[in-house]
Amino acid sequence: MIVILLFYLSSNQTYSLMYLIKVLPLIQVSFIGSGGKMKKQKIVPAILLIGFGIYFYLQQETNSLFHEFSTWPTLLIIVGVAFLVQGYWGRDYESIFPGVILSGIGVHFHIANKFALWPDHLGAFLLIIALGFFLRYQKTGNGLFYGVLFLILAGVLLFYDKLPASFGLLLS
Repeated sequence: MIVILLFYLSSNQTYSLMYLIKVLPLIQVSFIGSGGKMKKQKIVPAILLIGFGIYFYLQQETNSLFHEFSTWPTLLIIVGVAFLVQGYWGRDYESIFPGVILSGIGVHFHIANKFALWPDHLGAFLLIIALGFFLRYQKTGNGLFYGVLFLILAGVLLFYDKLPASFGLLLS
């Protein structure tokens, strides 16, 4: 639903903000704490409204300082930060993983355009996924195996061009 909402936001901003105001209060994230069922937390919609409001405000500003952030990766970062806030402040630790993935991909696309040293291939995405598993493992205690697996795959893909030389050195 969020992906459809993001595409809708990019096409029609005036009507999409009104639609967002109507739809977001309906999205409620509930979680179970140690004391049984707790009340529903509405942290994600609040952060999304604040983030999208700041995004649209900065898009209307004529200041060129924030003009480079008025792109779709910024929207991914906003949604990812909303999930991260839900994960840490709302203690819904399963929201940490999608928060890291969405904000990491958004940051990746911002950085990949700026710095030539930043890897722009599958290894960077696998590194972001590994980071998501490690941060979720820190709070929930599960996902360590997948985090290590994705970290190894990311390392192999990031240093793929240097591996044949290393194997040649080991064989000799």
